[in-house]
Amino acid sequence: MSVRVVLADDHPIIRHGLAAMLRSVEDIDIVGEAANGREAVHITIELNPDVVILDIHMPELSGVDAAHQIRQAAPKVGILMLTMLDDDESVQAALHAGAAGYVLKGDPPNKIVRAIHAVAAGDAFLTAGVSRHLSTAAAAETRPLDHLTPRERHILTLLTTGASTTAIANRLGIASKTVSNNLSVIFAKLGVSNRTEAALLAHRAGLSS
Repeated sequence: MSVRVVLADDHPIIRHGLAAMLRSVEDIDIVGEAANGREAVHITIELNPDVVILDIHMPELSGVDAAHQIRQAAPKVGILMLTMLDDDESVQAALHAGAAGYVLKGDPPNKIVRAIHAVAAGDAFLTAGVSRHLSTAAAAETRPLDHLTPRERHILTLLTTGASTTAIANRLGIASKTVSNNLSVIFAKLGVSNRTEAALLAHRAGLSS
């Protein structure tokens, strides 16, 4: 079954080039395109795709503001940021707005495709280096668990029971590699470095099985 995607970018050359690349992928279907943030919100709500890809800097409505509106109006749509920006402020704003994925326009096409599939499946996907911004932000957060997706919270809950990566994968019916990828994002969001620290933080926050 194809992943239905809406693509929003105000630069026609970039948008058309990316759309052409994604249309060559067998299981991805570009169902709509938008040239600004306001169009992106309207088209996403109308078409209800699996994933909407947003640039951060767009006219009329930024990608971050569009993500906020989409998250409220169509919470089941996965939001993937595709941008040239990898600074702290941009990364944190995008993820706090509800983006489940964050990739850069300079990333190879296969990574962008992987990100689309991950976000469509309800998983997180961060391009290399982006997680460092989350670790810095988490240190100052009083409620870092608020920024976890439902899938991430579920995995963290299972982690508090002492379940192995394989056991969590079997419980959720997903690949062990997918669990490992999610754990990396969870650790980064929480500002911890291992399973023990993550489990302790979860227990202190009242999140346990």
